[in-house]
Amino acid sequence: MQHRIVVLGAGYTGVTAAGRLARRLHRADVTITLVNAEPDFVERVRMHQLAVGQDLRPRPFGEMFAGTGVELKLAKVTGVDVDRKTVAVLDGKGAEELTYDTLVYALGSGWNDHGVPGTAEHAHEIASRPGALRLRERLARLDAGQAVVVVGGGLTGLEAATEIAEARPDLDVALAARGALGDWLSPKGTRHLRKVFAGLGITVHEHAAVTEVAADHVTTADGTTIPAAVTVWTTGFAVHPIARATALEVTDTGQIVVDATMRSVSHPDVYAIGDAAMAMGAGDKPLRMSCASGGFTAWQAAEAITARLTGGKLPNVPLRYFNQCISLGRKEGLIQYVTADDRAVRAALTGRLAAVYKELVCKGAAWGVANPTFGMPTRRRRVVREPGQVASAVKAPA
Repeated sequence: MQHRIVVLGAGYTGVTAAGRLARRLHRADVTITLVNAEPDFVERVRMHQLAVGQDLRPRPFGEMFAGTGVELKLAKVTGVDVDRKTVAVLDGKGAEELTYDTLVYALGSGWNDHGVPGTAEHAHEIASRPGALRLRERLARLDAGQAVVVVGGGLTGLEAATEIAEARPDLDVALAARGALGDWLSPKGTRHLRKVFAGLGITVHEHAAVTEVAADHVTTADGTTIPAAVTVWTTGFAVHPIARATALEVTDTGQIVVDATMRSVSHPDVYAIGDAAMAMGAGDKPLRMSCASGGFTAWQAAEAITARLTGGKLPNVPLRYFNQCISLGRKEGLIQYVTADDRAVRAALTGRLAAVYKELVCKGAAWGVANPTFGMPTRRRRVVREPGQVASAVKAPA
């Protein structure tokens, strides 16, 4: 019988894992099913661009995985039973149950309102394509001079505020940050960030934790009221809730606890990657939720699955960071170089060159997703069927 691999979620991590598994394992030995609710790939790192009216290139999964051996299942995941090794899904034809031998959980994350009153009712999010499109429609209806407040001083907040201010210089754009603006950056990075914000006319409210969102304003912890015809909420991510409802060992945040190979510590047939995983990086620090972390974990999981199925050597690649890439509109950028455990160092690339660098990173990530089996080797590993059997490389079918 073929070994059944089911990958849940077709974001950056799920697509990368499915494509790499297709490259590494022989088709006669495995089936790889990729489950996703939408038929095309979402460039999540560009949702702030989509929100201001820019059109993104469509990337249909049907074209991306044509001829790879990966079967695409367009359906919504409604549950996972890790004891029975089944996944419950719902598509246009109704409910269905998929059975797996190995599960790759890559359902990712969405926005996190942290339970702040009024946020769910009045704020906009850009962690998803539907959210970005709703914000796009709302921004298009704003008159000159109306106020937009971006809540959150992290990477998403910085990119959203600068993108909106550059695309709509007629609006009154502000950013509310819990701490100081760019307080995790190097001095050079912080100076450049402040320069760009000033040039775009963005008002910065520092040390301003937002405690309530209303239809026309936000309120901070010290009682300050900031006018807001539109509030954009970017204060972090919350993982998909399905894992918490399973027997998997998860953290308080609902992330699946994994070992160094992205394998669940409680259920060895399950691998978790991307935002869904509580994975440890350099310095024994948890990886942050990001596209960069997703790439590390997807490769690690795919190589570990391949090794365990074929009797090969487990991967021992350190999970480390090199830089943080921040777009500040279409003309400015900031590349903050970091230590392996993601702490800023003195070096930073700024200005137009940094914007080009960030754009190349985004294009490279999208190209890799759109060509999931590029460079597919002419030989793939065979799955070990009996204990002690030696795995061999065999010529892939034409």
